[in-house]
Amino acid sequence: MKQYLIDEFIEDYQHGQLTRRQTLKLLTGLVGAASAAALVAACAPVVQPAPTTAPVPTAVPATNVPTVVPTTIPTTAATVAPTPTTAAADPTVATQATATVTAPQSNATVTAGDPAIQASAVEFPGSAGAKTMGYLARPRADGTFAAILVCHENRGLTEHIRDVARRFAKAGYVALAVDLLSRQGGTDKVDASGVPGVLGNTPPTQMVGDFAAGLAYLKQQPFVAQGQYGMIGFCFGGGITWRAATQIAELRAAAPYYGPNPPLEDVPKIQAAVLAHYGGNDSRINAGIPAVEQAMKQNNKIFEYVIHQGTNHAFNNDTGANYNAQAAQAAWAETLAWFDKYVRGA
Repeated sequence: MKQYLIDEFIEDYQHGQLTRRQTLKLLTGLVGAASAAALVAACAPVVQPAPTTAPVPTAVPATNVPTVVPTTIPTTAATVAPTPTTAAADPTVATQATATVTAPQSNATVTAGDPAIQASAVEFPGSAGAKTMGYLARPRADGTFAAILVCHENRGLTEHIRDVARRFAKAGYVALAVDLLSRQGGTDKVDASGVPGVLGNTPPTQMVGDFAAGLAYLKQQPFVAQGQYGMIGFCFGGGITWRAATQIAELRAAAPYYGPNPPLEDVPKIQAAVLAHYGGNDSRINAGIPAVEQAMKQNNKIFEYVIHQGTNHAFNNDTGANYNAQAAQAAWAETLAWFDKYVRGA
């Protein structure tokens, strides 16, 4: 996961989304000052030609909800072509750690005071017994509900991710967003520019362990339907979601958004039905699709992916510059349909 972050910041610098100073600061947190300086010196900014004509969108299929692929049938990819909104159709990658955070641009936002839900900060023992913090949202109604683990981007547990948890609660799920900076006192205690360095230098096995501990915590709650568990993650969190799917056998479904592949040798251990979302212009992440598709197919895993054409990395984050309303809404509907089938209905 460290290399993923290094590559992301270098690409952002090359495409003008980070200044040299910002890039050095972020990379220093990951690899130290000397190595950061060497990395920046070795890469030159990429000059993007001015567009002369508007891009021609790929035709939209009749339905954006992916068809379930049985484990014995080769995987297929749905391609969705939304009309870009706030995000330009270019090959750049969003700078999640340093991008200006704005008010949510989506009408899907669910406030903490919504009468249909209840949400609060929680603590539970994480991997190796470390105190782990999270944000739990659930329907206010009586009963038991399927549960979704939520993994944040490389910004940490932000208000946007808490909002995602609340959206799941509004949709009838219990959602637990785990703060992977808990050992540092929580996301709010870490300088924003230092968050990627902390995450990049944390062993992925520890982060997956914290989600396994989060699942153990959920299983103890009387409002959680036993055996009905899923996971979602975005950007960096998409990569952690892939890895969690290889290590947490109780996950029935997973939805990684534009995340790097897990170690392909671990794919045979995946028990979850996986629906992956990708931005059409996110060439660095998309380069990994063929390999993971082949690995999932060879191991007869349930797998579907959707490429949302005309969108960039982080198109779902409605507080960021790359937010694309149409793609985010389509991906959310697809994800809920996937979880309804595989988490609730498996």
